[in-house]
Amino acid sequence: MFLYNVTIGIDKEIELEWIKWIKEQHIPKIMDTGFFLESKLYKVVSQEDEGSVSYCIQLFSDKIEKIVEYLDKHTHTIIDEHRQKFKDRHVVFNTLLEEI
Repeated sequence: MFLYNVTIGIDKEIELEWIKWIKEQHIPKIMDTGFFLESKLYKVVSQEDEGSVSYCIQLFSDKIEKIVEYLDKHTHTIIDEHRQKFKDRHVVFNTLLEEI
């Protein structure tokens, strides 16, 4: 099993708007691509500063090739939509993990 983990630091001022949009629009669009078997959303509780809060979107796939194909085909649509909507109000860190 492979995990594509996206950690996002979001400005606290727009946190509730971001959560609603992520749950209702962003994650469903990702799952509709068919490249992932399951998704989860977590709030990072170990690190928080005054101006931002972090969340992790975890996307699970049975093949690394599916994740690579998702990134190749959807970077300019789904991912860029997030970048444009929350421009200058977030930072993103991506990690690809393999279960052992």
